[in-house]
Amino acid sequence: MTNAQPTAIGYFIPEFPGQTHIFFWRERKELQALGLRPDLVSTHRPLQRLVSHTWSESAAQETTYLFPPSLAQVAGALAELLRAGPSAWMGCLRAIASADEPGLAARLRLLGLVFVGAELASCARTRGWRHVHVHSCANAANVSMFARLLSGLSYSLTLHGGLHDYGPNQKNKWRNAAFGIVITRRLKADLEDTLKGFLPPVIKLAPMGVDLKVLTRTAPYEPWSGSGPLRLFSCGRLNPCKGHDDAVRALALLRCQGIEAHLTIAGQDDTQGLSYRGMLDGLIQQLGLTGSVHLLGAVAENVVRDELERSHAFVLASLHEPLGVAIMEAMAMGLPVVVTREGGVPELVQDGVDGLLVDARSPEQIAAALGSLLRDPALARSLGEAGRRTVAGRFHSGVSARIIADCVSSLTGKT
Repeated sequence: MTNAQPTAIGYFIPEFPGQTHIFFWRERKELQALGLRPDLVSTHRPLQRLVSHTWSESAAQETTYLFPPSLAQVAGALAELLRAGPSAWMGCLRAIASADEPGLAARLRLLGLVFVGAELASCARTRGWRHVHVHSCANAANVSMFARLLSGLSYSLTLHGGLHDYGPNQKNKWRNAAFGIVITRRLKADLEDTLKGFLPPVIKLAPMGVDLKVLTRTAPYEPWSGSGPLRLFSCGRLNPCKGHDDAVRALALLRCQGIEAHLTIAGQDDTQGLSYRGMLDGLIQQLGLTGSVHLLGAVAENVVRDELERSHAFVLASLHEPLGVAIMEAMAMGLPVVVTREGGVPELVQDGVDGLLVDARSPEQIAAALGSLLRDPALARSLGEAGRRTVAGRFHSGVSARIIADCVSSLTGKT
């Protein structure tokens, strides 16, 4: 896509910039390189403890936040509502009436989102956006739907996980979208089965991806020599779904075999009351692993990269994982990975070829897979090299950016 003037679009990410948002930052850069001007817009700022990236401050300064609205944003939303007129108001009310939201309170909440949709439409008019791409199928999708019903602003959605993770009203969210993107074949099949008859005409498959220029080693990978500490690394928010407790239990099994294994986990607790971090701390103490497990909290991408380069293997024990950017990052760094075969991970990792797959909730399998890497340095090295090739071929951030750019081009008539 080459234009004298870049095509302006809204690039809508809830609670941006959060600890798992490095992919969006990479994709935005790729979109800019393809001739778009993706202006950042978000629902509201994330909790400060979840903000960690080196680019977070500058990203926040560039982002338009819809809540809490400024006086100018309120005025713009009111003007947009008046401009829309009774016909558009009735369209919004029909969408609320047809939503599969349970109870009066939920419908009143949707009514409140109509105003936020007007705010988004006003922002689009002011900034000259031709389209809005939404990296969520939850309330941000509702907001974009109402913006379309009020102003005609087109929007698209990327589905990053199961529909059940994003709440109700999916039929209205999707049938009003111009196109959709899904990150795995499995999710795409589930979406098409669940929402048959309510989907936009274009649904594309585009995995998340990484920046290979950044994720490059400064020295060749060296497997564990059999002496000294074995360094394992994991990366993912501290949430039960990531299965970090199983990784900790696997570490204990390795240490029982006389292996001086250490596990470093990057990621902040996003559970209410920091309950999962507390559980992990208790488990670490109970298993006698104090000093052997290191919880880094939310860290910048350069810290993650450095940990990947100094480690002997990557492990992620997720109970369900739509795809796994953290896994891609490890593979891009030529690090052998031991990960669970949940969700879309088998679309990324081929067992025994570019990584090792284990069952969820099985610390014994994790320990056994890691043991196979320790006993066979050639296997560890070959898996890491194959992992880098896999990511370079199919899982870089330019893949999804190109699909978004092409779909927006088709909508706006620009090439």
